[in-house]
Amino acid sequence: MEGALVAIAVLTAATVFGVVRRRRDGVLRGPKVGSGEAAGAHGVSGTGVDGTSVNGMGDQLGAADLGGEELGERATLVQFSSAFCAPCRATRRLLGEVADMVEGVSHVEIDAEHHLELVRRLNVIRTPTVLVLDGAGRIIRRAAGQPRKADVIAALGEAITP
Repeated sequence: MEGALVAIAVLTAATVFGVVRRRRDGVLRGPKVGSGEAAGAHGVSGTGVDGTSVNGMGDQLGAADLGGEELGERATLVQFSSAFCAPCRATRRLLGEVADMVEGVSHVEIDAEHHLELVRRLNVIRTPTVLVLDGAGRIIRRAAGQPRKADVIAALGEAITP
């Protein structure tokens, strides 16, 4: 009887974890104004290669942070990927399509394994992780997992309009 109760508890915990993860996967999030989750509350700190602060949402990344890739004129979609990540391939296609649809938007893919300092600084825990940057390189939105196309377009709308 005890073994059955343990099995039920483990299955319940695993189900709850799966449901929560599925609901959060790929959701583009930004800072919550007034909730203490603004810049710095994510446990991320440091400065970028070009000297800009990188301590959470709303801070800036430059071309040097992105492996020499230039920022888009209006916005940039940054994707952290790894070699054996199946969702990374689909995310690459999705972000490439969106970048091609909107003038002045570029897509930059960063190999997480080769840019560990940046991964640590930005607290990238899994791949794909997507950052939406405005024209100045400020982080507007962030998603862990593959985002939906409509969500990326909506985040770009926020990044492009002042």
